[in-house]
Amino acid sequence: MPNTHEVTNQVPPLTGHDVSADPALLESLRREGAGWAEAEVRELGVLAGGEQAQEWGRLAERNSPVLHTHDRYGHRVDEVEFHPYWHELMTVAVRHGLHGAPWRDERPGAHVARAAKVFVWGQADPGHLCPISMTYAAVPALRSQPDLAEVYEPLLTSPFYDFGLREPTSKRGVIAGMSMTEKQGGSDVRANTTRAVPTGEDGFYTLTGHKWFTSAPMSDVFLTLAQAPGGLSCFLVPRVLPDGTRNAIRLQRLKDKLGNRSNASSEIEYEGALGRLVGEEGRGVATIIRMVNMTRLDCAVSSASGMRQGLVQAVHHATHRSAFGARLADQPLMTNVLADLAVEAEAATIASLRLAGAVDRAAAGDTEEELLRRIGLAVTKYWVCKRAPAHAAEALECLGGNGYVEDSGLPRLYRESPLPSIWEGSGNVAALDVLRAMGRQPQAVDAFFAEIDRAAGADRRLDAATARLRKDLGDPGDAAAVQYRARRLVERMALVLQGSLLVRHGHPAVADAFCASRLDSDWGIAFGTLPPGVDTSTIIARGTPAAA
Repeated sequence: MPNTHEVTNQVPPLTGHDVSADPALLESLRREGAGWAEAEVRELGVLAGGEQAQEWGRLAERNSPVLHTHDRYGHRVDEVEFHPYWHELMTVAVRHGLHGAPWRDERPGAHVARAAKVFVWGQADPGHLCPISMTYAAVPALRSQPDLAEVYEPLLTSPFYDFGLREPTSKRGVIAGMSMTEKQGGSDVRANTTRAVPTGEDGFYTLTGHKWFTSAPMSDVFLTLAQAPGGLSCFLVPRVLPDGTRNAIRLQRLKDKLGNRSNASSEIEYEGALGRLVGEEGRGVATIIRMVNMTRLDCAVSSASGMRQGLVQAVHHATHRSAFGARLADQPLMTNVLADLAVEAEAATIASLRLAGAVDRAAAGDTEEELLRRIGLAVTKYWVCKRAPAHAAEALECLGGNGYVEDSGLPRLYRESPLPSIWEGSGNVAALDVLRAMGRQPQAVDAFFAEIDRAAGADRRLDAATARLRKDLGDPGDAAAVQYRARRLVERMALVLQGSLLVRHGHPAVADAFCASRLDSDWGIAFGTLPPGVDTSTIIARGTPAAA
């Protein structure tokens, strides 16, 4: 009888590879002043690409968290049960400082080092990075209230993941969540209706209201917004009070999400929950925006990480799969697609790590870098996160029907890809934030062009695109017209910034392909429409997975 089950022309599993062996990542790490962290980034990259961590991520995603509102006897417990592998992922992330190392490490490049670690470890599972990112971002907001920061900052930056429902200051380390949006307002947090009433004890309030999205509800503390007598204010709300009793935080339900399913996102109610004021009454948005700025950096880094992951999967498949008499990787149209995906991933990576470097230098007192961080982060968050779903879809399609099957891992990547664009304000919010930055801090536009102009004269296509952009921003028209065109303007800002960085620091083949396609109007809407003359083989080689 014929053997109908002989397996041929199938692609071997992509496990046991070093996800940190990414030239754009490592080059950026060194250039932005964090070369001292390369050994740890490589260690984490080998772990992330290994079979064990990949299995942790797969099963944590497949076995979504479960909410238990009551115990068997009818007592209210408000507990979320996670798959055990979730805790393994969290333990590694915290041990390597993804949640807070830059706040306790004074070396230059600490934020860059952390961003690189987020980039590689997120390829094991992006879902658990949500509470990791919020914990990282909570510290600058808490510093608005020095006495609270003194107590909580050492716990938020501790290398110990200490899960469990206990009073926060009794633990070896704590995780922070964020609870801002409400059903009537969404991103318009000033429309919040949660009320905060002073208790009479200095700095303490009772909070009553319904929060529509609270990610990671098993966190130890939450930063939340509520309407105090003096206006919208920021509060620190613990899950367990100093006397060991549970705070009046009720978990109503978990959200059934498109992706990010290893992580719990919930609706909660405050029923007179006790909170502590952070900063001044009426300054809640100004306080919480310090947290939002840091999570926006993680949105860009995570999107770039997902692009790299999809690219590597696509190149691996095309290298081992044959069709129509030749390897997919040797067929001209496929090389165009793969190279285009690689160019996009490298541009996202180099821009994200550059902005992590701006965070470092701004923290050291560099005002020019602070201005660049302010506008460049909003620009990059908009564009890189907006490109991620299209990139994931194209990478999936490179695997054909195999990519549409859950076992390939690409559907999971595809479902995850829209999240960073939505988190901390969707595309419109990010684009309008760029306009706000330009209006309130015109010097930020000068800092943006100063960064672009460091590549002046190196590529005629970049120079021409920069001149067009400068003209448009110099005469934008009335406010309504500017808002109408905001996405187009911010897209062009992002492309010119990426082009400048690639021309200055990227591989010449990648920089040429980027300028020829993204800046010289010789590029189609779909991936795989690079113009002739691009060095696709060199570009694709940079996206080929490396053995651990």
